[in-house]
Amino acid sequence: MTTIYDVARRSGVSPATVSRVLSGRRNVDPELSEKVRAAVAELGYRPNGVARNLRKSRTNLWAVVISDIENPFFTSLVRGLEDVAQTEGYHVVLCNSDEDPAKEAAYASAVLTEQMAGVVISPTSTAEGVQQLAEANTPMVLIDRRVEGVEADTVLVDNEHGAHEGVKHLIDGGYRRIACITGPRKVSTAMDRLAGYRSALKAAGIRYDKDLVRHADFREAGGYAAMESLLALPEPPEALFATNNLMTVGALECLAHKGLRAPQDIAIVGFDDIPWAD
Repeated sequence: MTTIYDVARRSGVSPATVSRVLSGRRNVDPELSEKVRAAVAELGYRPNGVARNLRKSRTNLWAVVISDIENPFFTSLVRGLEDVAQTEGYHVVLCNSDEDPAKEAAYASAVLTEQMAGVVISPTSTAEGVQQLAEANTPMVLIDRRVEGVEADTVLVDNEHGAHEGVKHLIDGGYRRIACITGPRKVSTAMDRLAGYRSALKAAGIRYDKDLVRHADFREAGGYAAMESLLALPEPPEALFATNNLMTVGALECLAHKGLRAPQDIAIVGFDDIPWAD
């Protein structure tokens, strides 16, 4: 492996000068800097990341921990994160917690062990990993979901208001018996969107009926099973509010398999926006 000493010999300068050039310091003669860079290119030298990280006590890596890599919402989000990271000289390590608190905690441990520069995380229901990172004072941003008791920068949409507007749209369309498929209990997005559903019903003078609510897993299979359960009621719903994109897909698949159509047989509003939603 080519070392900094090889670059120094080839360019005719000291290893300290090579180090200053590679670290971007400006107090190096431009002619010497050019010689160093030419030697780096010629020899194919790459800095020793491990040694550099030991000196800096951290890497230039961000861990991005998302709850479901198959959800287009999260894959689009990661793309935006990576674009910003690259422009700032960081690299992104993608971690899929799969809504599993144990996996989330394992990734948090890896972040601490590898001394990563920071974490962007969509927490699971118990937020074990978030608690670990907070206790270690790791730079952290929460996305999509908040965690009670943890002070951290958090990026959210207005879940309750968005859900209220979606359900109000159904009410304005003349529907009264409106079901809701929401996500897991203890996940803030699921509970906030359920709260928006309830507030829209209350504003319209419609009684909240817990029999019309299903808690699922924010995935297609969960949406399918929840829709099937709702259709099996003695009096099925006239309309449905699904609280994320994948459960909306699952609900539509269930209707198709039952020979039902949306909106002719049951009207549907889904939270989130994805390219094929139109």
